[in-house]
Amino acid sequence: MKKPKLLIVEDDEDLRTQMRWAMAEDYEVLLAEDRQSALSIVKKERPAVVTLDLGLPPSPAGVEEGFATLDDIMSEHGHAKIIIITGRGEKEHALRAIGKGAYDFFYKPIQLDELKVVLRRTFYVSQLEREQRVLQERLSKATFEGMLGSCQKMQDIFSVIRKVSTTDVPVLIMGESGTGKELVARAIHRLSARQENPFIVINCGAIPENLLESELFGHEKGAFTGAHIQRKGRFEMAAGGTLFLDEIGELPLSLQVKLLRFLQEKVIERVGGREQIEVDTRVIAATNRDLKESMKDGSFRDDLYFRLSVISMFLPALREREGDIVLLAKAFLERYTEENRKKINGFTNQAIEAIEQYAWPGNVRELENRIKRAVIMTAGKKITPVDLEMEAPQQKYESMSLKEARDAIEKELLVKALNRNRGNMTKAAMELGVSRPTLYDLMEKFEIPRNE
Repeated sequence: MKKPKLLIVEDDEDLRTQMRWAMAEDYEVLLAEDRQSALSIVKKERPAVVTLDLGLPPSPAGVEEGFATLDDIMSEHGHAKIIIITGRGEKEHALRAIGKGAYDFFYKPIQLDELKVVLRRTFYVSQLEREQRVLQERLSKATFEGMLGSCQKMQDIFSVIRKVSTTDVPVLIMGESGTGKELVARAIHRLSARQENPFIVINCGAIPENLLESELFGHEKGAFTGAHIQRKGRFEMAAGGTLFLDEIGELPLSLQVKLLRFLQEKVIERVGGREQIEVDTRVIAATNRDLKESMKDGSFRDDLYFRLSVISMFLPALREREGDIVLLAKAFLERYTEENRKKINGFTNQAIEAIEQYAWPGNVRELENRIKRAVIMTAGKKITPVDLEMEAPQQKYESMSLKEARDAIEKELLVKALNRNRGNMTKAAMELGVSRPTLYDLMEKFEIPRNE
């Protein structure tokens, strides 16, 4: 690993040599004896930290040449941390230097052990600030309409968003839960000519079937028990804007017909009404289901699928977004550290390793929630795997007997397979390499309820 660069600006040759030998083990030490040589080194080497004696030639008995050197270094390399070396009777000079942008000051005669402590702290702060600048630079390049992604797959998604936002055609967004489908829909709306009009969201899987039709299309007064007034549905509420139909794969077949009619004719009928109402609403739909499989088993209409998917987008899972996981983690850490007013300096190396190796089945949403919880719960200065509830597997099982550890691993793998396959016993059994009867036996053993 390369040593950090330290520039010592000192006109006393003996003191320069003494400081160089004392610091050479920890730093790449650069030496200058006057303003010209110091500025030349700063331009070429960009040292993180500079120690600066104010008494420099051609006026070593004064301080103005030292202040001029300070000004020149700050102008050339504003991120450098400059430590002023001054006599104890010259505190006013030290304070003046701090006012000009110096980071700290150190009194003569120099005690090398004390100076080493000051330098370690200064380099640590410099490293933190450098990491923050790098992160901010990456964020500025990778941020798009509230989304973050520097990998090629996400850059391609951003490109598609820019193109489809200029049209009014329906868009189908596919991807696992937690990949940011609603964020994509909102980005399309914000970049479109409809941006000043409503963006209305409805989750087709969260509303009971007997209420969903009224929610979508509205109802007339007296259409059913409790319908005391006429009520507009989400299509009309989104007039002139965008309607986002989340979990479109859960839409009942009876309502798929009405949605198809709207996409074809741009008209709706309220529940209990006969009037055909023209509505100018753009539809964006999203699903985490495989709609082609749903078409095969008859739970989703072919004609509706082709109407919705004039433009289709597939959002990559977080584990497929090379380079984005740590970038997102640091961005979430910065957000929630500031939000909760906590002084957290980053992640431990073990935490970064755990974040990179984890599969993230819940995608960006899971990553965000884990980091938010870690920021709230931690008492340390850095986030650890324990804070993230991501201890190494061996740590989880160290206190168990062999049988207990084997059972714990079996149960964990079983639950994960069932979750990945949305409770489909046949697919889970195939994935685990066991028969359905064996799967049922294991579920009974571990008291996992069946959802069939």
